[in-house]
Amino acid sequence: MTGVFRAEVRDWLGAHVPAAPLPSLDTAAGFEAHRAWERELAAARLAVVSWPAAYGGRDASLTDWLVFEEEYYAAGAPARVGQNGLFMLAPTLFAFGTDEQRDRILPRMAAADDIWAQAWSEPDAGSDLAAIRSRGVRVCGGWVLSGTKTWCSRAAFADRAFGLFRTDLSAERHRGLSYLLFGLRAPGVTVRPIRQLGGRTGFAEIFLDEVFVPDSDVVGAPGDGWRIAMSTASHERGLSLRSPGRFLAAADRLVALWQRSDSADAALGARVADAWIGARAYQLHTQATAARLASGADLGTAASLGKVFWSELDVALHETALDLLGPWAEVRDGPDGRWLEDYLFALAGPIYAGTNEIQRTLIAERLLGLPR
Repeated sequence: MTGVFRAEVRDWLGAHVPAAPLPSLDTAAGFEAHRAWERELAAARLAVVSWPAAYGGRDASLTDWLVFEEEYYAAGAPARVGQNGLFMLAPTLFAFGTDEQRDRILPRMAAADDIWAQAWSEPDAGSDLAAIRSRGVRVCGGWVLSGTKTWCSRAAFADRAFGLFRTDLSAERHRGLSYLLFGLRAPGVTVRPIRQLGGRTGFAEIFLDEVFVPDSDVVGAPGDGWRIAMSTASHERGLSLRSPGRFLAAADRLVALWQRSDSADAALGARVADAWIGARAYQLHTQATAARLASGADLGTAASLGKVFWSELDVALHETALDLLGPWAEVRDGPDGRWLEDYLFALAGPIYAGTNEIQRTLIAERLLGLPR
């Protein structure tokens, strides 16, 4: 299927990718423009190609999904505004959700009718997720949520959110947590945008004041949230959130920038080559990971290896581009302004999805067997 599928995707993207970049998805207008693009993808059954057909997908293999991602980024297609739901919550629902949840949530997610925010971190619980204090209190028919979530990606304009809440105050840190879904416009929910380094507001704080969540919006068993969240984090750090296509396209643009610059700086040229090699290395690593998953293996802690690699590759690649551009790197509205925008976002990569310091500790202890 791969060759035929690649040709179909390439042809469709060539005919449909907007000629001019969409407004930033970290603005209200840009968010809705990206939602409209997601609906175009869904109408062509290209929004979630690896999902079952019943939920809007094509039952494509992981290999074909990687092919789609390569073509998507090579075509310069818009960023996926629904990525939190599509690449993090959806795999969690496939693994731990009920049939009713999948039937209710996934088609609307694929069609961009509901765009999801991630609501995990709290003011005093970032990398130490087990320290969360937001709580859920059991009531008839569901739970009542109270607390504060921060650095919630996409929350400024999204429709719904998924998060962890402490539902058993007597349990140890990693126990007594539950994985809950809630609406961002529900009574008792206040969303306050956070202005980012680039000046826009794609993140937000979420304040919950006695917010009711029905039992049907609990993912998995109450109290089993930590185990389920680690599955979500594995997808965030590993295969799905940052596919190789993203870095292959950026590396190709970097090579083109180098060729256009006529730079004679050999050290800078070596950095361009390193970025290109790194993107290809990540592609091969991900293809091997996909093969292991297809054979029944679990991603597990090995996802931390990929997360450290791609996040540091992203920063290095964009720093190289800015050094090539010199003073022009600061012109955000020029023909090369995308490099600065993407660099500012890349700086967050070593922090979100678990800081790289934490990931190195996981690699040392769980993969290499080093002492704590």
